[in-house]
Amino acid sequence: MSSLSVSGQQVVHRSVWAKVAMVLVLSVASPALYAQSDPDDAPVATVARTAEADLLDVQSAFITLNSGVYQLFVRVQYPLDEIMRAALSEGTSVSFVVDVEVSRARRFWLDAGILSIKLVRELSFQSVTERYVVRDPLGEGVTNSFATLEEALGSLGQIDAWPILVTSQLTEPGEYAVRVRARIERGRLTDALRTLMFWSDDFQRESEWYEWSLQR
Repeated sequence: MSSLSVSGQQVVHRSVWAKVAMVLVLSVASPALYAQSDPDDAPVATVARTAEADLLDVQSAFITLNSGVYQLFVRVQYPLDEIMRAALSEGTSVSFVVDVEVSRARRFWLDAGILSIKLVRELSFQSVTERYVVRDPLGEGVTNSFATLEEALGSLGQIDAWPILVTSQLTEPGEYAVRVRARIERGRLTDALRTLMFWSDDFQRESEWYEWSLQR
């Protein structure tokens, strides 16, 4: 029985490596193959959709004041990544991070830092139920599950009423600079994937800063 168990694990590990290696190879090889084709034959609509799907972007962000608490609302577009899908299906988790910085704008000197915080949410895949699970600290540890990766990414891209500041932290009237950035980081790796994916940067992605001014 012991030898059969070890053999089974070896087969599963080889299967894991083969699946993810194939995705990685295709993701690297596809642009090269496409570059060799005739540009006139390229389906414009398909290229546009692919570029949009690969984009990590903070699309909008704003702050409201509610009972002395500044609440942040953010909309992020997360890329639908086949490497991410394959890794999740094999037990790897992915962290979705939103960074927020608030500083006091000063005309003749460096801005004074007021706040630097981040929100970290984790996405994983449960093979038993075949559902994607999001752990969100804003929901007091409550987890939400989704039937598809697209639905999970859509939920992760919406942040509503995140309390980031109280009025007492903004002591001086005037203009404050606010900026928001989204990041994707590799979470927990299974033993099978740890040696295969340590060199890949595909899980280390970040958006441009989204910036605006807040009047006190």
